[in-house]
Amino acid sequence: MLDRVLGLFSSDLAIDLGTANTLVYTKGRGIVTSEPSVVAVQTDSRGVDRVRAVGKEAKSMLGRTPGTIRAVRPLKDGVIADFEIAEALLRYFITRAHNRSSLIRPRIVIAVPSGITEVEKRAVRESALSASAREVYLIDEPMAAAIGAGLPITEPSGNMIIDIGGGTTEVAIISLAGIVYANSVRVGGDKMDEAILNYVKRKFNLLVGERTAERVKIEIGSAYPADEPRSMAIKGRDLVAGVPKTIEINTEDVREALLEPVNAIVEAAKIALERTPPELAADIADKGIVLTGGGGLLANLDVLLREETGLPIMLAEDPFTAVVMGCGRCLDELDLLRDVTLKG
Repeated sequence: MLDRVLGLFSSDLAIDLGTANTLVYTKGRGIVTSEPSVVAVQTDSRGVDRVRAVGKEAKSMLGRTPGTIRAVRPLKDGVIADFEIAEALLRYFITRAHNRSSLIRPRIVIAVPSGITEVEKRAVRESALSASAREVYLIDEPMAAAIGAGLPITEPSGNMIIDIGGGTTEVAIISLAGIVYANSVRVGGDKMDEAILNYVKRKFNLLVGERTAERVKIEIGSAYPADEPRSMAIKGRDLVAGVPKTIEINTEDVREALLEPVNAIVEAAKIALERTPPELAADIADKGIVLTGGGGLLANLDVLLREETGLPIMLAEDPFTAVVMGCGRCLDELDLLRDVTLKG
């Protein structure tokens, strides 16, 4: 009875639990939270861990913490790597969405990578239930992204989506509210940051942090030769002299650094097209491919994909929020939720 009463007062939530960022959508209010998926944990003198900060505050501590505090990302490659910290992260976002009330037990829709195993599914479900969810529904990330991007997924025609997140890139062909083909490659924004970090280390003998690499990718990163090369100054530690140093890096350097992760994404798209049934392939040739996810914002990635596949490439209206908006729409349309929820 109490459970039913608490349920009446709850605002159902949709969560895009990403490797890099977590977005939360509340029914009736829209997106209420968009923060990094980072938790700062402090170990006390008895060796007990305590959550010190979550989200933006914890991310600002990355690479800057003393020995007793560590900034942890509980998700790796789109799945939970640290169960307890993932639970703390979810609990923080759920209570925050409900104005810090811990009494409320919402229904939650969570997007998960399409290549997720049964064990990983259970980890996500149990983390959410432990963090005070009443019911948990899981949806494939590419399906949620397609719904959020406004694709007609319930019609008998082929829709192709490439969702590039922080930990994974999801490529899927969708028809009649089902996934005809899906491939999840563990390449995303994080691998791009890592590639820039390693390139700067190799070419300039300079050690930079993750946040600097991410800034370089966002400000001057490009997947295709740019018309106007740009450059920016970055600071780090000189690996030879061991002292702080500033260097200049340009668009061409960053494009070279990103070759490997970008090619992996292009390759995944080509394999998906090769394995698409002919009738659906004809639909995709007419409609093209839709790009979603924060990684889809990399400059000229659409140009490169167009060049490589010969198909029209469209960037979703708001690539960054497509997944959480798709989950949110499922909260409003229960029939749709029933069609696309993962079983098991």
